[in-house]
Amino acid sequence: MIEVGHMAAFLALAACLVQTWYGVRGNRAMAAGMAYSALGLMSLAFGLLIWSFVTSDFSVALVTANSHTFKPLAYKIAGAWGNHEGSMALWCLVSIGFAAAGAWRLRTGRREFEAKALGIQGGISVGSLVYLLFASNPFLRLDPAPLQGNGLNPLLQDPGLAIHPPMLYLGYVGFSFVFALAAAGLIEGRIDRDWAKATRPFVLAAWVPLSLGIALGSYWAYYELGWGGWWFWDPVENASLMPWLLGAALLHSIVVTEKRGGFAAWTVLLAVLAFCFSILGAFLVRSGVLTSVHAFAIDPLRGSLLLAGLMAYGGAALALFAWRAPVLKGGPDWQFVSREGALMANNLVFFVATITVLLGTIFPLLAEATGRQMSVGMPYFNLTFAPIMALLLVGLPLVQGWSWGAATPKLHWMRGVSVGAGIGVLVLLALWRMKLPLGAGVGVALGLWLVYGAGRELVRRAVTLPRIFALPARVWGMSLAHLGIGLFVIGAVVQTSGRYEQTVALQAGQSVEVAGWAVTLEDVRSAEGPNWYADRATLTARKGSASARLLPEKRYYPAARMPTTETAIHKTGFGDLYTALGDRREVDGKTIWTFRIYYNPLIDLIFFGVFLMALGGVFAAAGGRKARVTASQPEPERKPDPEPSGPKILEPAE
Repeated sequence: MIEVGHMAAFLALAACLVQTWYGVRGNRAMAAGMAYSALGLMSLAFGLLIWSFVTSDFSVALVTANSHTFKPLAYKIAGAWGNHEGSMALWCLVSIGFAAAGAWRLRTGRREFEAKALGIQGGISVGSLVYLLFASNPFLRLDPAPLQGNGLNPLLQDPGLAIHPPMLYLGYVGFSFVFALAAAGLIEGRIDRDWAKATRPFVLAAWVPLSLGIALGSYWAYYELGWGGWWFWDPVENASLMPWLLGAALLHSIVVTEKRGGFAAWTVLLAVLAFCFSILGAFLVRSGVLTSVHAFAIDPLRGSLLLAGLMAYGGAALALFAWRAPVLKGGPDWQFVSREGALMANNLVFFVATITVLLGTIFPLLAEATGRQMSVGMPYFNLTFAPIMALLLVGLPLVQGWSWGAATPKLHWMRGVSVGAGIGVLVLLALWRMKLPLGAGVGVALGLWLVYGAGRELVRRAVTLPRIFALPARVWGMSLAHLGIGLFVIGAVVQTSGRYEQTVALQAGQSVEVAGWAVTLEDVRSAEGPNWYADRATLTARKGSASARLLPEKRYYPAARMPTTETAIHKTGFGDLYTALGDRREVDGKTIWTFRIYYNPLIDLIFFGVFLMALGGVFAAAGGRKARVTASQPEPERKPDPEPSGPKILEPAE
C-alpha cells in the first residue's frame, strides 16, 4: 500500500504541473479540475502514509524511525507528521488543499484572474512536492524490515503537539494562496475592492489557524517542558510570530482596499511579505541553522535546498511586486487623521515589530558568520518589541471610531482622556494594595484600556444596548479580537511580574510554603504506561480551606532512550500552582527529591485572549458584507456622530 501512496504523490506532482500550465494560460476549468485531482491523489498518498503508521509497517523507513508497536494509536497517527518528512507531506497536502478550496470558492467573475491564481498556487505546490519526493521522501523502504521501531520523540507524544503542526501549516501555507491571489492581481494590474473581497476570507483562513497553532505550541511548552514559562523568544517561536504579525497587518490593510479601494500596493506588499516569511519559517525550523527544541531537522543539504527555495520563490515574489506595483491604481484621497491614517499607522507598527523580531532571530547567525558567538534573548525583545507594540495598543480604542477620508477626533480624545484617567486611578490603587511594580501597573492599565475600547465600540455601533446582538458578525469579530488582545496583555503582564518561582528539596513528609500554599510531599512511587515508565510524586497543597493533589512525573521512554518532565498544574481560578519533579539524591541515607514549584497568576488570560482573537477571526470570516460595492463606486465617507441620535446600527469598519 505504501507503494500506491508513493505513486499517488508522483501523480499529484504531475497534476500540479498541469494545473500550473493551464492556470497561467488562463484556462480556469482545466486548472480547477487538476487542483481537485491533485487533492484526491495527495489525500490518498498521505492517508496511506498514516495507515503505515497505524499498522506499524516497519518496512517504511519513516515508520521505523518515528513509531513503535506499543505507542498509543493517537500518537501513531500524529507520528505521520511529527517528523521532517511526514510534516512536509502534510505541507504539500495543505498547499494542494488551498488550491482546491480556491477552485471551489473563488467566484469573482474574473475567470482569467482566478485561473492565474490557481496556476501560481500549483507552481508553489510543485516546488513543495519536488522537495518532498526528491529530498525528503517519506515513502522510502527498508529491506529487511526491522521487527521494532525507534518510537516518536517523547516530547511530541502530547495532544497539543498532535494538533499544533497542522494548525501552523494551515497558516503558513494559507499565506501562499494569499500570495497567489496577490500575484494574479498584480499580473492583471488590478488590485481593487473586488479583489480584496475575494482575498480577505483566505487571509482569515490562514491567520486564524496560525493564531491557534502558536497558542497550542506556547501552551505545550508551558506544561510539557517544565520551565514554567509560556514564551521564550525561541527562534522557531519567532518564525511563526513574524508571519502572524504581517498577517495581522494585512487583515487591517485589506479592509481599506475592500471598503475604499486604497492601499492597493501596500496590501499586496504585505501579502508578498507574509508569504516570504512563511517560507523563511520553514527554513528556520528545518534547516538546523538555529538551535531550538521545536526544530525538525539538522540536515545541512536539505537546509541548503530550502534556502534555495526561499531565494527562488521569495525573490520571484518581490521581483513581481517591483515590476507590477507601479501600475496599480490608488484609492480616494485621505488625511493622516482618518481611519485610513490610523490603519496605515497600525500597519507600520506591525511591520517594524516584525523587522525587530527578525533582527533578534537572525543576529546570532550574522555574528557567527563573522567568527563571534552571540545570543539574543528576552531582554532584547522586552526592550524593543514590547514598547513598539504598546504604541499601537495605546491608540487603538481612540482611533477605531474615526471616519474614512478625514476625521474629527475631538470627542474621541476627550472621552479617551477621561476614561484613561479613571483607569489610571484604579491601577494606582491596585499598585498600592497589591504591591505590583510600576511597569506592571502600566501594562495592566493598557490591557484594561483595550477591554474598554472593545466594549465601547460595540455600544457605539449598536447605539442602544438591546441592539448589540443584532450587530453584524464582522463587528463582533473585530471587538472580540480587540478584547482578546486586552485580556492577553493583562495576563502576560501580571504573569511576568507576579510570577513566584522556587526550587526546593523535599523528603517524604516535608512541606514548603510557596505563594501562600503549603506544599507537602507525600511519597514518590513508580508508574508505568503503554510505552514508558516513570517516577510519580504525590504532593498535597493547602491554602486556607482550599486543597489540591498534584502528581508530577519524571518519565522515561525506553524505545527513544529519552526522559521527559510531566508537570502537574492546579488551577485556582486566579492562577496556576505549577509543579515539576526533578532529580533524586541520597543525603545521609535519606532520599531527597528536588522540585520546581511556580505560581503563575492570571496565566489563563494569555491563552484565552489568543482564543478570543481567533474566534474574532472566525466571526469576521462568517460575516460578509450584505451589499456588493464595485471598485468604480467607492463607499461614501461616514461623518462622525457626535452623539447617537437614533436607533441605528453602524456598518462594520474592519
